[in-house]
Amino acid sequence: MFYREAGDFKTSYAEDNQTFPIKFDRYRYYVVLVLAFAVVPFIINDYWVNAVFLPFLIYSIAAIGLNILVGYCGQVSLGSGGFMAVGAYACYKLMTSFPDVNIAIHVMLAGAITAAVGVLFGLPSLRIKGFYLAVATLAAQFFLVWLFNRVPWFYNYSASGQISAPERTVFGIPVTGAETAPWAAYLFCLVFAVASALIARNLTRGMIGRKWMAIRDMDIAAEIIGVNPLKAKLSAFAVSSFFIGIAGALFFAIYLGAIEVGEAFGINKSFLLLFMVIIGGLGSIFGSFAGAAFLVLLPVLLKNLLVVGLEWPTDLATHLEFIIVGGLIILFLVAEPHGLAQLWRVAKEKLRLWPFPH
Repeated sequence: MFYREAGDFKTSYAEDNQTFPIKFDRYRYYVVLVLAFAVVPFIINDYWVNAVFLPFLIYSIAAIGLNILVGYCGQVSLGSGGFMAVGAYACYKLMTSFPDVNIAIHVMLAGAITAAVGVLFGLPSLRIKGFYLAVATLAAQFFLVWLFNRVPWFYNYSASGQISAPERTVFGIPVTGAETAPWAAYLFCLVFAVASALIARNLTRGMIGRKWMAIRDMDIAAEIIGVNPLKAKLSAFAVSSFFIGIAGALFFAIYLGAIEVGEAFGINKSFLLLFMVIIGGLGSIFGSFAGAAFLVLLPVLLKNLLVVGLEWPTDLATHLEFIIVGGLIILFLVAEPHGLAQLWRVAKEKLRLWPFPH
C-alpha cells in the first residue's frame, strides 16, 4: 500500500540502469532535494546551521569517502582525520597563494591533493590487510598531524600555529569570514554533499564499484577473474581520500574558519567517522548520511534534553553520549552489522507487502 512497484515497468536498458529505477524512490529524492534547496535556506538560523546542518553535510561527505574504502573495498582505515587535515591545509595554502581563484575550485583541488596523498599511504594495502593495514593508516594519521604541527610552511609561519580562512565570495556572496550568512554557508556545503553522493553512487554501481566489492569479498578470487588488485585498491584510496579531503576543506574554511590541526583533526575525528560508517551501514551511500545524521543529532538532542531541560552538568551529558554511542556500536555489530541502512531496507520490504504478512 505504501510502497508499491506494480506498473512501474521499463522499456529500455537505460531506464532499468538509472540511479533510482523505482519511481517512488525518484520522487522521494526529488522532494528531499527541493526541500533542501528551496525551503530550508529560508527557515534556518545561525544555531541550526552551526549545530546541525553544516556538521551533518560535511561529515556525510567524509563518511561517503570512508565508506567507499571500508564498506565497498574492504580496506580498513583509521587515518581519516589526517586526510581531512590534508584537505584543510591544502585549501588554506591554495586560498592564500591564489586569492583570485574561486573557493569552490580550491576545495576541489584540495580534494585532488588529498587523493594523491591517500594513494601514497594506500601503497601498503598491496602487501598487508586487515588489522595490519589499520595500524598502517593509524600511523599515517599521527604522521600527518605531526607534519602539519612541525613544519611552519603549512601554516604560513604563524606564531600561534593556527590557520584562518581568508574571506571569500561566490557570485559576490560571502561564504567564508564573519560576513557569511547562514544560508550561504549551508547552500555551499549542500552542493558539494549532493554532488559527492551522486558521484559516489554512480561509481559504486559501475564497473569500478564492482571491482572494489570483488576485492572486498575475496581478493584472491577477484584477481583470478581479472581484477587488478593494484588499480582497484589504489583507486579506492584515491576516491575515498578525494571526498575526505573535500570534507576537510569545508570543515576548515566554511564551518570552523580557524583551526589547530591537533584539536580539529586528531585521532578522535578518525574514530568518529568510522563510527558513522558502522552505525549507518557499511557499503551504503544512504548509510553514510544516516550515520552522520545520527552522530550529529545525538549530542544536540542530549544537550537540549539533559543540560538545558533537566539542568544536568555538561560533562555528565557528554559521558552519557559516549556510553550511548559505544553501546549502539556493539549492538549494531552483533545484531545488525549493516547498520541503519539495512533497517531501512527491511522497512521498505515490509511496506511493499503491508498489510499482508511477510
